[in-house]
Amino acid sequence: MRSLILIFTGVILLIGYGNAGTNDKSPVVGKLKNGTEKSQTLKKDRVFAFNKYELDKIPFDWSQYFTGRGSGTDWKIVEDKGNKVLAQLSSNNPDYHFNEIVYNGFKAKNVELQVRMKGVRGKMDQGGGFVWRFIDSDNYYVVRANPLEDNVVLYKVKNGRRTDLPLIGKGRTYGSKVKRLGKGWNSLRLTVLNDLFTVYLNEKQLFQVRDKTFTKAGKVGLWTKADAVSYFDDFRIKEYFGDGE
Repeated sequence: MRSLILIFTGVILLIGYGNAGTNDKSPVVGKLKNGTEKSQTLKKDRVFAFNKYELDKIPFDWSQYFTGRGSGTDWKIVEDKGNKVLAQLSSNNPDYHFNEIVYNGFKAKNVELQVRMKGVRGKMDQGGGFVWRFIDSDNYYVVRANPLEDNVVLYKVKNGRRTDLPLIGKGRTYGSKVKRLGKGWNSLRLTVLNDLFTVYLNEKQLFQVRDKTFTKAGKVGLWTKADAVSYFDDFRIKEYFGDGE
């Protein structure tokens, strides 16, 4: 009888351990304006709080790039009020210059991305956002929030040329105007389900975009423009599996 109790207890513990960790099997739904739904399932959840990385260095498992003109980009871990964050520090680049940093350990077609970000300074541009389906420094998608303009815009960058994309139900509006972003922290979130991209700011859905320029898996990361010095923290990546069609 004692042996049976021990075996039963071991099975219960094994089941509990198997359900722990970063995997999340809950369904995720993207809903269009006409009520159509697409669902996928979360596969893995990665969170980068950046505390494990060395100060004043680029994270060892990330790579930095830039698109356009200018002398380069400068992504480093810095301290912000006792907390480590990832920062883009280059502040002397021209207007058509985009700074990118991508995580090397991950490629996906369909993801959910979320980050807290703060625009520290910049005369031409401020703030920043995500890159996804990143092929190289001249080919990727990007969505960004800009405290100087108080708007959020989604683009494709193809062969080094950036083009804003039309919003579902609204057309070519150059993204969406938002409430004043200021100099504090704001939360940007994006879901990518095949050709459907849904953008949220501070947990409020702003708009959706459809595009089929880049359809294959790519890297994901963060982005700023021109002279924008920006801080990022709590970068969350959730991978989806299945086509969701």
